Amino acid sequence: MAKVEIYTKFGCPYCSRAKQLLGDKGVAYDETDVSMDSAKRQEMLGRANGRTTVPQIFIGGRHVGGSDDLAMLEQSGKLDAMLAGAEG
Repeated sequence: MAKVEIYTKFGCPYCSRAKQLLGDKGVAYDETDVSMDSAKRQEMLGRANGRTTVPQIFIGGRHVGGSDDLAMLEQSGKLDAMLAGAEG
């Protein structure tokens, strides 16, 4: 299974929604809270091509975007392939 990373902030409803979707699918993920960590926030900005909103989600090292982007991957049927490590 592809490694899933998610950058979040405390109290973010979009972060909760993305984590819920991943949890419902039984997907383990590495979460990085950028609320109080400017170094991690800068890391996120660099990896997410300057996108400043959270969550920012990466599957297999590939940036997939935020919560809405994750939901669209699920609705289109592409998320499972990405999670399995195949190209979506």
